Amino acid sequence: MSFQDKLASIMARPGQDPVAKDDVPWWMKYLGRGVGTVGSVIAILLGVWNCVGILIGNVPSLISGMWQVVAAFMVICCEAPCCCMFVDHVQRFSDWVERRPYWNRALGYVILSIPPVILCPGLSSIFGSGLIFTTGVIYGMMALGRKATAEEMRQAAAADAVPPSGTNRPNSMHANLVANAQPISLTGAPVYDSNV
Repeated sequence: MSFQDKLASIMARPGQDPVAKDDVPWWMKYLGRGVGTVGSVIAILLGVWNCVGILIGNVPSLISGMWQVVAAFMVICCEAPCCCMFVDHVQRFSDWVERRPYWNRALGYVILSIPPVILCPGLSSIFGSGLIFTTGVIYGMMALGRKATAEEMRQAAAADAVPPSGTNRPNSMHANLVANAQPISLTGAPVYDSNV
């Protein structure tokens, strides 16, 4: 058993299928969890620092800080439910999120991270929410999947370059938005000009 297998068995969730259902590299899964967990802890601390802005009467800073703390707590509940064992139903919520596709998680994290920056565009809200946003970007990249091999990309490009025989349908790379549209340089002069 390799070190990677030992690490994967330690980090596995209870009841998790040992065979991966997707082709996402193992390091990207751990990167998403790590950035989500560590970034959420930092975002909570920076959100509390934003809340201190109420002492000088900055209400948007307070709202931004509270939003950032709640968003970071939700991310940490999804990524590391062991950090929130004291809260009821966190494991059920985490399992529900785990069953969702990666793009759902990416979209949720990105949407959660935007309002604090809009409300209070300070360094602490940009950095704290930026870590949550980065987690969403990592999950978005996981949703895209692996890049095709060079040979597969060449074959796809060659298939798009040659239209199927017997059809005059343009290929997908050169399709126009309007049927029979021609470039301006190929059009002739107007037949009738009302200004003459």
